[in-house]
Amino acid sequence: MTTEDEILVELKKIREAVEKAPPVQPPKGLWNEFKDFFSKYKVLGLAVAFVIGLYLGGLVQALVKDFIMPLIGLAIPHLANLSTYTASLRSQIFGIGDFLVALITFIIVAFVVFLIVKVGKRWQMD
Repeated sequence: MTTEDEILVELKKIREAVEKAPPVQPPKGLWNEFKDFFSKYKVLGLAVAFVIGLYLGGLVQALVKDFIMPLIGLAIPHLANLSTYTASLRSQIFGIGDFLVALITFIIVAFVVFLIVKVGKRWQMD
């Protein structure tokens, strides 16, 4: 075998190693396509981020509206409610109940999302 033949054999080996593998066949069946969709596009992670962000935003709004704004109203005694700009002295209302409802709602939603993620991982969707 000559040097040229050896080079050709090596080049053929390199070509076989570099050539593309055949395309992966899409999964068959609706359930497998559904699982592939969830894993490929990370839909579950996006949904979790959206839902948790939505309820966390509500919790932060309740905290600001029910605790921080009344504290600002106490610090600035001429403003009872900054949104309506009515002057009053020490008439701040702390909405503890509204904040607790937002907190409990967030905890319940976070727990339900956690359970959904656990089931999704068990089904190997994530």
